[in-house]
Amino acid sequence: MQSMDEIYQKYAKMVYKYLLSRTQSRDVAEELTQETFYQAIRSIKRYDGSCKLSTWLCAIARNQLLVYQRKHPQAEELKECDRITESAEKSTLESMDKVELMKRLHLCPEPFREILYLRIFGTLSFKEIGEIMGRTENWARVTYYRGKEKLRKDVEQDEI
Repeated sequence: MQSMDEIYQKYAKMVYKYLLSRTQSRDVAEELTQETFYQAIRSIKRYDGSCKLSTWLCAIARNQLLVYQRKHPQAEELKECDRITESAEKSTLESMDKVELMKRLHLCPEPFREILYLRIFGTLSFKEIGEIMGRTENWARVTYYRGKEKLRKDVEQDEI
């Protein structure tokens, strides 16, 4: 297995971007990224290799975010993003400016919001999203599709 330093070098940026997209705060995202890797070090013996290391780290990051949100309920989620990935997903999403996209994502109900964040900003596969959410890959695909369609319909409705 890789050393924690190698793991950090390889995955810290991905974890940070995910957390930044969820918190809107560079400071909070940095703090939660550090806490994610601290928790990973503490529990590395429990990592059994049944999922990708990136999936395991994202699950830890998600848990750290939930802890943070419980402690800071007034904290506002998302308003800016770094990038949108995968061309099939870009069509609807890139047509909006970043602030508008973030506003719309912020208003999405769960679990659509979480799935869209993990897919768009975490650049995770549907299998990884399913593992993080404790569901199946197919559930992640269907939920993502429904969330994306809801966003598209909301945009079309506002343009009328």
